[in-house]
Amino acid sequence: QVHLVESGGGLVQAGGSLRLSCTASGPTFGTSGMAWFRQPPGKEREFVAAVNYNGENTWYTDSVKGRFTISRDNAKNTGYLQMNSLKPEDTGVYYCAVDDNIPPKLISRSSAWDYWGQGTQVTVST
Repeated sequence: QVHLVESGGGLVQAGGSLRLSCTASGPTFGTSGMAWFRQPPGKEREFVAAVNYNGENTWYTDSVKGRFTISRDNAKNTGYLQMNSLKPEDTGVYYCAVDDNIPPKLISRSSAWDYWGQGTQVTVST
Protein backbone atom coordinates (compact mmCIF):
# COMPACT_ATOMS: atom_id res chain seq x y z
CA GLN A 1 0.00 0.00 0.00
CA VAL A 2 1.28 3.46 -0.92
CA HIS A 3 0.02 6.73 0.53
CA LEU A 4 0.74 9.86 -1.51
CA VAL A 5 0.59 13.51 -0.48
CA GLU A 6 0.98 16.34 -2.98
CA SER A 7 2.05 19.86 -2.09
CA GLY A 8 3.28 23.03 -3.76
CA GLY A 9 0.19 24.17 -5.60
CA GLY A 10 -1.05 27.72 -5.52
CA LEU A 11 -1.95 30.83 -7.49
CA VAL A 12 0.61 32.17 -9.94
CA GLN A 13 0.59 34.65 -12.79
CA ALA A 14 1.04 33.51 -16.36
CA GLY A 15 4.73 33.05 -17.09
CA GLY A 16 5.50 32.12 -13.52
CA SER A 17 6.75 28.88 -12.00
CA LEU A 18 5.71 26.35 -9.39
CA ARG A 19 7.23 23.14 -8.14
CA LEU A 20 4.92 20.38 -7.02
CA SER A 21 6.04 17.65 -4.67
CA CYS A 22 4.61 14.19 -4.11
CA THR A 23 5.76 12.44 -0.95
CA ALA A 24 5.11 8.74 -0.66
CA SER A 25 4.91 6.41 2.29
CA GLY A 26 5.47 2.72 1.88
CA PRO A 27 8.40 0.57 0.84
CA THR A 28 7.78 0.35 -2.87
CA PHE A 29 8.19 3.94 -4.09
CA GLY A 30 11.73 3.36 -5.21
CA THR A 31 10.72 0.48 -7.46
CA SER A 32 7.61 2.10 -8.91
CA GLY A 33 6.94 4.51 -11.71
CA MET A 34 5.39 7.85 -10.93
CA ALA A 35 3.16 10.17 -12.92
CA TRP A 36 1.43 13.51 -12.71
CA PHE A 37 -2.07 14.02 -14.02
CA ARG A 38 -4.24 17.11 -13.90
CA GLN A 39 -7.93 17.84 -14.06
CA PRO A 40 -8.86 21.22 -15.53
CA PRO A 41 -12.16 22.74 -14.40
CA GLY A 42 -15.07 20.93 -15.99
CA LYS A 43 -12.84 18.48 -17.83
CA GLU A 44 -11.60 14.95 -17.40
CA ARG A 45 -8.32 14.05 -15.76
CA GLU A 46 -5.44 14.15 -18.24
CA PHE A 47 -1.88 12.91 -18.34
CA VAL A 48 0.92 15.41 -17.78
CA ALA A 49 4.18 13.55 -17.23
CA ALA A 50 5.68 10.30 -15.97
CA VAL A 51 9.04 9.00 -14.84
CA ASN A 52 10.25 5.45 -14.44
CA TYR A 53 11.43 3.97 -11.15
CA ASN A 54 15.03 5.21 -11.34
CA GLY A 55 14.43 8.51 -13.09
CA GLU A 56 16.17 7.55 -16.30
CA ASN A 57 13.12 7.65 -18.54
CA THR A 58 10.53 10.40 -18.73
CA TRP A 59 7.40 11.04 -20.77
CA TYR A 60 5.43 14.25 -21.29
CA THR A 61 2.24 15.30 -22.93
CA ASP A 62 2.98 17.58 -25.87
CA SER A 63 1.50 20.71 -24.31
CA VAL A 64 4.04 20.76 -21.46
CA LYS A 65 7.20 19.65 -23.26
CA GLY A 66 9.97 22.16 -22.75
CA ARG A 67 8.15 23.81 -19.84
CA PHE A 68 7.65 21.06 -17.25
CA THR A 69 10.22 18.68 -15.78
CA ILE A 70 9.40 15.56 -13.81
CA SER A 71 11.97 14.14 -11.44
CA ARG A 72 12.29 12.02 -8.32
CA ASP A 73 14.49 11.53 -5.29
CA ASN A 74 14.06 7.95 -4.13
CA ALA A 75 16.13 8.57 -1.01
CA LYS A 76 13.44 11.03 0.08
CA ASN A 77 10.50 9.01 -1.30
CA THR A 78 9.52 12.15 -3.17
CA GLY A 79 8.71 13.04 -6.73
CA TYR A 80 8.57 16.49 -8.26
CA LEU A 81 7.03 18.41 -11.12
CA GLN A 82 8.82 21.65 -11.95
CA MET A 83 6.48 23.86 -13.94
CA ASN A 84 7.87 26.89 -15.76
CA SER A 85 6.32 29.38 -18.19
CA LEU A 86 2.91 28.55 -16.82
CA LYS A 87 -0.16 29.33 -18.90
CA PRO A 88 -3.80 29.80 -17.86
CA GLU A 89 -4.61 26.51 -19.56
CA ASP A 90 -2.35 24.75 -17.04
CA THR A 91 -4.94 25.51 -14.34
CA GLY A 92 -6.37 22.48 -12.61
CA VAL A 93 -6.04 20.02 -9.77
CA TYR A 94 -2.76 18.16 -10.07
CA TYR A 95 -2.54 14.56 -8.88
CA CYS A 96 0.44 12.28 -8.51
CA ALA A 97 0.11 8.58 -9.11
CA VAL A 98 2.38 5.65 -8.40
CA ASP A 99 2.39 2.09 -9.64
CA ASP A 100 4.79 -0.51 -10.94
CA ASN A 101 5.16 -2.42 -14.17
CA ILE A 102 3.04 -0.13 -16.29
CA PRO A 103 4.01 -0.51 -19.96
CA PRO A 104 5.02 2.78 -21.59
CA LYS A 105 2.08 2.55 -23.98
CA LEU A 106 -0.32 2.70 -21.00
CA ILE A 107 1.28 5.37 -18.81
CA SER A 108 -1.00 8.13 -20.09
CA ARG A 109 -4.10 6.23 -19.00
CA SER A 110 -5.28 7.17 -15.52
CA SER A 111 -6.96 3.77 -15.17
CA ALA A 112 -3.54 2.08 -15.32
CA TRP A 113 -2.38 3.69 -12.06
CA ASP A 114 -3.51 2.24 -8.73
CA TYR A 115 -2.26 4.71 -6.12
CA TRP A 116 -3.24 8.38 -6.10
CA GLY A 117 -2.76 11.44 -3.96
CA GLN A 118 -5.53 13.81 -2.95
CA GLY A 119 -4.49 16.50 -5.42
CA THR A 120 -3.20 20.06 -5.20
CA GLN A 121 -4.78 23.07 -6.90
CA VAL A 122 -2.79 25.06 -9.44
CA THR A 123 -4.32 28.28 -10.69
CA VAL A 124 -2.62 30.38 -13.36
CA SER A 125 -4.00 33.87 -13.81
CA THR A 126 -3.72 36.08 -16.88
